[in-house]
Amino acid sequence: MTVDLARPLSRRVLGTEVLLVLGLSLGQSAVYSAVTIVARLTADRPLSEQNATLNASQSARPWLDLTYQLLGIFFALVPVLLAVHLMDRDRTLDRDGLLARDALPEQGPGGAREVLGLDGQRPGRDLAWGAALAAAIGLPGLGLFWIAAQLGINANVVPASLPDLWWAVPVLVLSAAQNAILEEVVVVGYLMTRLREMGWRIGAVIAASALLRGSYHLYQGFGAFVGNAVMGVVFALFFLRTRRVLPLVVAHTLLDVVAFVGYALLPEEWFDWL
Repeated sequence: MTVDLARPLSRRVLGTEVLLVLGLSLGQSAVYSAVTIVARLTADRPLSEQNATLNASQSARPWLDLTYQLLGIFFALVPVLLAVHLMDRDRTLDRDGLLARDALPEQGPGGAREVLGLDGQRPGRDLAWGAALAAAIGLPGLGLFWIAAQLGINANVVPASLPDLWWAVPVLVLSAAQNAILEEVVVVGYLMTRLREMGWRIGAVIAASALLRGSYHLYQGFGAFVGNAVMGVVFALFFLRTRRVLPLVVAHTLLDVVAFVGYALLPEEWFDWL
């Protein structure tokens, strides 16, 4: 039997690949998040009186704590490397013609970094768009966070709970960048590209990306789910229009740096109004 190695990957193969990548990363987080919100809703205390801590200390010993933090950041990025590797592999034309580039019309020529807009060819424009997106998402997001807190549909989110040591702020910045890279590359760039290759319609692709983003934030409450799902729609539309993930990484990093570092450095009294 002759196997045509140059034909496009089947929908079944792509679907299995997507499930495996998500199962190792944010799909797994979504499942845990769903279980966590059920546990919160069935607890003795109301949801609004429970804490959801994002960057918690891992050890009472500072250097061991730092080691755990850095290892957690590093290994959280492995699924990103896997997703990019899988997309790169599909674009590799070896001397035997293992996979033709024209078998992947949705993604076009070039490696995964070019296809996803992670190539750094437009640093100024990417930074500008990232800052604009951060402002557009961040300001309404604060209002939504406040409304959710007043309605009691969110847990009390604690963005940072690290010891007051020299490495706390650098680790929070790295954590913000890790979150941004993982979420935007996997949930926007990789997932949306793969779903389009599988023949999904644009509306379904946007909905899948946005709902996944909201679902792995559900452990924080229903306000966090809605807010992140809306953010997911905006980011998905931006990616479809520009085919660039890097501005989304910039925007997400800025939002998380402000939340994590701001919470760690600002006086506690400043947050009482929430």
